[in-house]
Amino acid sequence: MDLGKSSELLESLPDWEIHTESGVPMLSRQYRFEDFVQALAFTNQVGALAEAEDHHPRMVIEWGSVQVSWWTHTVKGLHFNDFIMAARCEDKFR
Repeated sequence: MDLGKSSELLESLPDWEIHTESGVPMLSRQYRFEDFVQALAFTNQVGALAEAEDHHPRMVIEWGSVQVSWWTHTVKGLHFNDFIMAARCEDKFR
């Protein structure tokens, strides 16, 4: 996916950002929670979603926060599905 299309899709996900790690663009967001229990529950919800769709993010959980990063390993970059999964994370967060 080219940068123009990625930027266009990113407009629908205002709390997300695109960054590059080891030359691979990724779609990431930091979610904030009141405690570890809420952060863990959200992580489990996203994990179940990832398993159902067979598309797995990087998730880093800490006290009161979860960072979720999506990218498509097979293309070493972003795919439309990454933006769909980010939107579905937003649904779980609400």
